[in-house]
Amino acid sequence: MNRTGSSAGATPPSRNPWIRCAVAVLLVASAGCGKGIGEESGDALARDTAAAEAKQLNTDLGHRNRARDAGSIAAAEISQEPQDAASGGGATVRREALAWSGRTAGDERATVDVRFVVTVPEQPPVSIGGASNSAGEATRCYRYEFELYRYTTYHEIDCPSGPAPSPPTAAPVPRVPDDGRQRLTAVLRTATPDTLAGAVRAAFPQDWITVDTTVHEGALVAAVGVPAERDCLLLVRTPAGKIESPGYDRIWLEPGETGCRTALYVAPPR
Repeated sequence: MNRTGSSAGATPPSRNPWIRCAVAVLLVASAGCGKGIGEESGDALARDTAAAEAKQLNTDLGHRNRARDAGSIAAAEISQEPQDAASGGGATVRREALAWSGRTAGDERATVDVRFVVTVPEQPPVSIGGASNSAGEATRCYRYEFELYRYTTYHEIDCPSGPAPSPPTAAPVPRVPDDGRQRLTAVLRTATPDTLAGAVRAAFPQDWITVDTTVHEGALVAAVGVPAERDCLLLVRTPAGKIESPGYDRIWLEPGETGCRTALYVAPPR
């Protein structure tokens, strides 16, 4: 068989009509308006991003273990400043607290309505046929519900028209004063077993602060705290006159445990 003769009549690769067609398609794609094959809608991406951001906020708000009013939650835990979306892609997200009511105390419930405004920039393809999207934006609103000792829940709501109100201000959180250690140390240095309780209460007169004192094996023991905030200051004056701060597991401050009491030192859980 003449192999040379049989191949002489074959169509050269450069003249194959299928190859010419494929090349033409690639040239048209590369000469287009900078849009990749299958360009996504920026508005659709923005809506998806808003939903993802709303879900992430719900996760961040998490389990509620402190009594708070809704305004304080919105002010302290829901950022009002524009920020980059967690999903990336150059999208920016602005959260707006629209309404807030109630508090997390006892069986009460707090709610905060949040508007998510998402802007997605145009993303041209980085290669022929690469992923791309148009510019877009979306606005979605969600209601977050809070109950003490439960996880935050949320659901989408209709967005109201008009601008958001001025952001709320967080109420002061009750705490042991910043100079509490100095105050209690001064009391313990001069107190006697008979004057201890009255002297400690006089140093911490606020009604939200609890005071518990005792004398144990010649040591003066005082616990000063804000139980609702698991804030506790425990000091001991030993029989030798030394002021000590005994350590303890902070889980003992949780509801149902010892709490901020002298038992943290006198009779710690085993």
